[in-house]
Amino acid sequence: MISSVRGTVRHLDSDTVVVEVGGVGLSVSVPVAVSRHAHLGEELQLHTSLIVREDALSLYGFESREELAVFTQLIGVTGVGPKSALGVLSSLSVHQIAEAVTSDDDAPFRRVSGIGPKTAKLIVVQLAGRLTVPIAGAATAASVPPGVPLQVKQALIGLGWSERTAVEAVAITVEEATEAEKASVQALLRRTLTALGPARKETTGG
Repeated sequence: MISSVRGTVRHLDSDTVVVEVGGVGLSVSVPVAVSRHAHLGEELQLHTSLIVREDALSLYGFESREELAVFTQLIGVTGVGPKSALGVLSSLSVHQIAEAVTSDDDAPFRRVSGIGPKTAKLIVVQLAGRLTVPIAGAATAASVPPGVPLQVKQALIGLGWSERTAVEAVAITVEEATEAEKASVQALLRRTLTALGPARKETTGG
């Protein structure tokens, strides 16, 4: 069982990265957020699940153990295969998945490409009471060095976003960031800027 990989990114596209480990390139299927944050030539660590089929060995990778745990639970749902589960995690955060299941709301899953109404309902029904990921971000936020979010917020304000937007964006990013990103001002800022997008940048002066 391959439970994690760490190596240099040699190739990436929207849903796949090739990570070179010990001279061997491993093709890993990933949520779109992973490929969006990965960079060619840089080191990447992923928590992985190896899916064994008669005709293929497929590796799926995630930034956090929580995402991997949800992926494992999703593929246990009737009618949900690895690709569909990956699609869910590409469209929804762990927090959003847990919230939808807890609220008995299948609408977020119906909006995922490849997930029909029946399968969306099955996800909610079969995962009810089984998700162990926290819905609130309090525990995650507690592990973040206090100076990092503050510096990221100040950087966003300096780049032209309002204080309210900066505070809200950093709070959301901290909930979804990896442990490594939470400890790095540069990494957390880069992830927050990606989430905000250039089109949403605000102006502060005339």
